[in-house]
Amino acid sequence: MESINNNFVFKSLFDYPKYRGDYNRNVPFLPMSRKEMDELGWDSCDVILVTGDAYVDHPSFAMALLGRFLEHYGYRVGIISQPDWRSRDDFMKLGRPNLFYGVSSGNMDSMVNRYTADRKLRHDDAYTPGNVFGKRPDRATTVYTQRCRESYHDVPIVIGGIEASLRRVAHYDYWSETVKRSIIFDAKADLILFGMGERSILDVAHRLASGEKISEIRNLRGSGFIVREPFAGWKGIDARNPDRNLPIKPLPNPYSCDCETDAVLVKQDPKEKNISVKDFSQTRLVPKKEYILMPSFDDVKNSKTAYAQAAHIFHGEVNPYCARALLQYHGDRAVWLNPPPIPLSTEEMDLVYSLPFRKLPHPAYKEPIPAYDMIKFSISTMRGCFGGCAFCSIVAHEGKIIQSRSPENIIREVEHMRDHVPGFTGVISDLGGPSANMYQLNCRDPKAQAACRRQSCLYPDVCRNMDVDQSKAINLYRQVRQIPGIKKVVISSGIRLDLAILDVKYIREIVNYHVGGYLKIAPEHTEPGPLNCMMKPGMETYNRFVELFQMYTREAGKEQYIIPYFISAHPGTTNLDMIHLAQWLKKHNFRVDQVQNFYPTPMAVSTTMYYTGFNPIKKIDPSLPPIFNVTGEIKRRVQKAILRYHDPENWDLVRTVLKELKLENLIGNRAECLVPPAERKSFRSVRSTYRQDLASGKFDRQKSQNTRTSKGKNDYNNPGVNNSRNKRKK
Repeated sequence: MESINNNFVFKSLFDYPKYRGDYNRNVPFLPMSRKEMDELGWDSCDVILVTGDAYVDHPSFAMALLGRFLEHYGYRVGIISQPDWRSRDDFMKLGRPNLFYGVSSGNMDSMVNRYTADRKLRHDDAYTPGNVFGKRPDRATTVYTQRCRESYHDVPIVIGGIEASLRRVAHYDYWSETVKRSIIFDAKADLILFGMGERSILDVAHRLASGEKISEIRNLRGSGFIVREPFAGWKGIDARNPDRNLPIKPLPNPYSCDCETDAVLVKQDPKEKNISVKDFSQTRLVPKKEYILMPSFDDVKNSKTAYAQAAHIFHGEVNPYCARALLQYHGDRAVWLNPPPIPLSTEEMDLVYSLPFRKLPHPAYKEPIPAYDMIKFSISTMRGCFGGCAFCSIVAHEGKIIQSRSPENIIREVEHMRDHVPGFTGVISDLGGPSANMYQLNCRDPKAQAACRRQSCLYPDVCRNMDVDQSKAINLYRQVRQIPGIKKVVISSGIRLDLAILDVKYIREIVNYHVGGYLKIAPEHTEPGPLNCMMKPGMETYNRFVELFQMYTREAGKEQYIIPYFISAHPGTTNLDMIHLAQWLKKHNFRVDQVQNFYPTPMAVSTTMYYTGFNPIKKIDPSLPPIFNVTGEIKRRVQKAILRYHDPENWDLVRTVLKELKLENLIGNRAECLVPPAERKSFRSVRSTYRQDLASGKFDRQKSQNTRTSKGKNDYNNPGVNNSRNKRKK
């Protein structure tokens, strides 16, 4: 049954026929070589998926999930995993695909995968056999797409995945510190599929298989492509100016009597300056065939105000039930983005996760794959998150509407894992998703959900329309625990604290049965300034959760602990905020070993704050003072050092900050002090150390004398200094 929503046609997954009606065999693994294709009797592949990850036949790996999904509908799917991008040879090893190339950097953004938050090269890659670094290039989606184009220039190329999804409009690139174009221009792809792609990639495959050209696929939800001008008959809203949003008047078509068939851009009428138009971000149902004109690439590149306005528009159009199409010009061409894909129903989610995954890496790999080892005994129960944390990209990619599997479907997967996955001992390492306690939660008012443009359903307060009863998650946990052979179910996914304290039964359940000694939670900070920018609840929420956790732990007679996670250098965070956080850590006897410096990833709300100083969730007002930001490697390193104030290597940096803030009272050996005073080495200690270094051959004496630059008054080791000891020697 086809459904029509804002002039975009979409089908239920159950309404698509099989491409090859006589093709019902599920292959052991999707082929990665010509030899495997020959063994299967394939002369060609219908679709070839290119990925920067190793091929693990597990639903947690996106290309395996999409490959098995297309296989279910009768398509022959091959996978090119971690190809050598320096030539086109690897991209041609499976031959020419009959329909299209599907290209992704992998489960992670390739730049995040390759670089730390301090822009240092990593030394490992968890998605590569043997944890080996260097198996994928920078900006892998763009590089892979260009190699596919070189291989077979006339084969359609569709890009997707997290890297493409979050670069679908002009975006700030942290690694080059520039604003880059939409990825579809640099990659030279035919189509970009953003968000969760099952429905859209299946529709592309069927339409291409039926003879439709890739250039004709223009009404597909969750897709973007390049155009010269808006489509005829579409109504536009010029939202380039933060102060006004004006309807775009179409020019009349001289070849038609219907003056409203063409919609092209015209300059704003100067007479309309005082027209008051309702802000487009306010809740209202969307008329058919309406698009938003965003600030152009040139505008956002040259103006931070324009960039913030573009981000404001982007984040206001992520609800698939009310989102409008977006248009952003890049020179004389533009990227057109259709509204996001319609979320999968529970029955559709069950279909996707019931596919015949082997839950194993491809047998071609001889070394362990760390990312697989982390998730091989875990179960995904849902996708999406309505928390809307500013530094997170889940809302922009997966959406805030929760898509959950049925308990029966999850139980069948647990039983399959128990019976078929090697090494399973009865312990499930995780049962959850982006937020474990959002399972089967959604808006209780369908009309409100269809018109909602809030980034978060929990911040600044929990929406009155949101279902907060977490009994469905509790019942699921209880059913899984009763499966024969299951010894322990650990909840390792994130738990949204402000949601958990609204249903204390959930906290009691996880305390009694699902904590493996330590529960990791993420308050992220203690101070209101950073927390407001993060769109996270205050510490009163954390304190209430800890109170309940400890109370139920004592009732259960267990010894369990909470490990809090924090972020440094997030927009809105001053050094004084970090000092207060460090004091809180010391007061509660926490020593943080792993610290996450804020990582400005493309199109996250926090990244816009970091680059522009504006909060894109709010109205863009240049007259307001900008959000405070810590930029530059040294300043960012300082905030990270404050979090690890207990490490002697950080004491000098922390002392410097404390002196700058006139907080010398926190330097000392008292209980309330963060760092001890600086040690003063005596002359005898310095001279003794120097002689020991000479004796051990640590450095050459003559070289040290010739290169020393110190002019200290008491530098007895420098014969060029005219001090009292040298005079006595003479």
